Amino acid sequence: MAGNSRLRALLGNGSRVGLGGEGVLRTEGREQKALSMLAAAYESGIRYFDSAPAYAGSEQYLGIFFGQHPERKKETFQTSKSALRDADGALADLARTLARLGRDRLGLWQIHDVRDWKDIRRLEGPGGALRIFLEARETGMVRGIGVTGHHDPAILLHAVTSWDIDSVLLPVSPVETALGGFSDQVIPAARDRGIGVIGMKVLGAGSYLSLEAGLTAEALIRFALSQDVDLVIAGCSTPAEAQLLARLGKENVPMDEEAQARLVGIVRPVAERIAYYRGVI
Repeated sequence: MAGNSRLRALLGNGSRVGLGGEGVLRTEGREQKALSMLAAAYESGIRYFDSAPAYAGSEQYLGIFFGQHPERKKETFQTSKSALRDADGALADLARTLARLGRDRLGLWQIHDVRDWKDIRRLEGPGGALRIFLEARETGMVRGIGVTGHHDPAILLHAVTSWDIDSVLLPVSPVETALGGFSDQVIPAARDRGIGVIGMKVLGAGSYLSLEAGLTAEALIRFALSQDVDLVIAGCSTPAEAQLLARLGKENVPMDEEAQARLVGIVRPVAERIAYYRGVI
């Protein structure tokens, strides 16, 4: 786990958790709450920050926070994404992203939410955005490029086996282990090519949480960290949530196989229903 992937070469040997672009970052008009959470995340040791144009005010909040603390910028690994499939649109997205974040370049720029073969054809075809991602890495506008997806494992499998990318961002949880596809097909294929793996949807936007069943935030994050991933990201809404995420990343205590199997067994009967982000089961 967390081996010598292309992503790990970019990240270095830091913590195995990062701050996702969801939670309070995926809002508008909640600047003070967002800044308080970001301060707690940074002060707790988190250095990987995720965002996307699709995530409401995430890029603006991050730009404000690091604009107020410019000395912290060089210590952080900032990511963002583009969901535009044409070259001109993606390039314009990157320019807007850098301006909002107040940065000269990104640590990682990701092709966002690739869902179906229509997306693949548009990205790979004439005038498609894939070329712009590759060129952005070549010119140094971004250090690494990746792909993200949660709709159809077959689509993400094509991306990691066909594209020259550094990372893949995909769902990792007991639900995904129960369903299969991302966990048992895409992750091994990415590893075979040295592509880094980032786990997301680890809490199912809070829908997986059940104290009675033992599905706590701590248990679900520890489960995700125990899979073959380089990094786990989670969106946070409060300073306490960011502090918990940072602590678990620092402790990095693997969950034993029996405990993992118990969590998978709990969610298996309802896995198809609660994997709300999947288009293909």
